[in-house]
Amino acid sequence: MTYQYRARDPRGNTIEGSLQAASADEAAQQLRRDGFQNIDIQEGDEGLSLLPKRVTRNEIIYVTAQLAIMVDTGITLSSALGGILEQETNPTLRKVLTDLRDTVEGGEDFSTALARYPHLFDKTYRALVKASEASGTLGTMLDRIAEYLRKQMETRGKVRAALAYPTVMLVLACGVTIFLLTYILPKFTPLFKSRGTALPAPTKIMMAASDAILGFWYLWAAGAVAAVAGFIYAKRTELGRKTLDWLKIHAPIFGPMFRKVIISRSIRTLGTMLASGVPVMDAIRLAGEVSGNYYYEQVWARVLAEVSTGRRICDVLRGNSLFPRVLVQMISSGEETAKLDEVLQRVSVYYDREVENAVKATTSMIEPIMIAIMGVVVGTIGLALLLPIFSLSRQP
Repeated sequence: MTYQYRARDPRGNTIEGSLQAASADEAAQQLRRDGFQNIDIQEGDEGLSLLPKRVTRNEIIYVTAQLAIMVDTGITLSSALGGILEQETNPTLRKVLTDLRDTVEGGEDFSTALARYPHLFDKTYRALVKASEASGTLGTMLDRIAEYLRKQMETRGKVRAALAYPTVMLVLACGVTIFLLTYILPKFTPLFKSRGTALPAPTKIMMAASDAILGFWYLWAAGAVAAVAGFIYAKRTELGRKTLDWLKIHAPIFGPMFRKVIISRSIRTLGTMLASGVPVMDAIRLAGEVSGNYYYEQVWARVLAEVSTGRRICDVLRGNSLFPRVLVQMISSGEETAKLDEVLQRVSVYYDREVENAVKATTSMIEPIMIAIMGVVVGTIGLALLLPIFSLSRQP
């Protein structure tokens, strides 16, 4: 069997290659006889996979929590990474952990090693780790990071749950409409035309829509593809992002929920960073980056610029319509008592509950609206079919 290996040669250089062996243990023994150390071996088909397995957010949280426990108990970071590596089954994550372990053993800081994988460990993660390296509290910090990531995932999951129902109902409504117009209605059209019955306006409109879909389906398909491509392209342009972000926070029903989610994310990040010893300017910059909304990013950029000149955060946020007055007052009290980190962490807990309530309120409002829309669509098409039938039944 072919095995892919990664190891250090007698000079300390990291090398990769493949060899033939009956088992992984036999492959490791061969490499040790040749003087290699810190050996990591995987079956060949895993290393040659055309579609490498993705590393999920849950796996990053699990690894972070495990590292926190092991480092807190006195195990060195490289040994902790090696211990987790032995139990890991995801080949992609195994490669990441192997590289992190080798980099740390080579003398680099853990935060520097993490920077090689920005798609797995974002700026907030790396900044917190870097702050803990300066203070010698890596174990405690890793535990705090794991909790921070869990909170982020919970919030993201609640928002997705709120959006799932209207999305499913919208797709279902479109599917039912297309089915009725392209399959059911055409079966009645010959009957209506053969009887020469004067068709009511709703039926004429539905028949025209049916003919348009069936006769020019390729244009509709092209239009749908163009709409999706345009949406994706718009998200990557500044004007498109501004428009989409404005709609997100001002949309009826959904707007209040998205604003609370954004504020919760920013405040939690700012509080966690300040409590962990990250410099205020870096913490404010990251709070803006994690907001994920152009208009909130602009506000935090202004806060960063004004704070650098000596102004307080609350003074910059006061009067801004994107931040509730109560929140600004809480930030003000935290700055006055020099306990801003504690205040922000308590505020983030409060906003977590607000997000949950906002999701429930949004879902409760969306359900009857989507049901009503579905009823109107199906009812209108059904009425367009029944009216001519009633007319035919009255004819002698």
